[in-house]
Amino acid sequence: MTNTQDYSKMMQDMMASFPVDTKSMQDAFKTQAALGEKMSRMVLEAAEKSAEISNKWTKETLTQLGEASKLREEPTDYSKAVTDFASASAETAAENIAAFGEIAKRVQMDTIEVMLATGKDFSQDASAAMKKATAQATQAAKKATASATAK
Repeated sequence: MTNTQDYSKMMQDMMASFPVDTKSMQDAFKTQAALGEKMSRMVLEAAEKSAEISNKWTKETLTQLGEASKLREEPTDYSKAVTDFASASAETAAENIAAFGEIAKRVQMDTIEVMLATGKDFSQDASAAMKKATAQATQAAKKATASATAK
């Protein structure tokens, strides 16, 4: 009678001819994890600096408010105290908003640097993986051709 072909053996042979390079996957994972770490570090540093600015701003505002709420001898002194408070508050706000802007600018520049460096790393990893895969596929095709012609 006729022999039936063993498809499971044929599939195993085919899969063995095209091995998966787990090292390139590990390298890609490590690169991605490093990117996540750098981005997290940047975000946390920016959040810390922002919290410091907010805390300082709040303390300054409370101090200014304390000065504005002191007892005055003359009724006109109250309007001067309110004017001084408004003026000091505007100045403090301008300084602190500029400080927040500097933090945002720094995070933007750091993000660009990290993304460029990561893109370069990914490109190098992908190029190396493609070269290796091409070499392996060529080698597997040559083996398959040699084995087919030998039969």
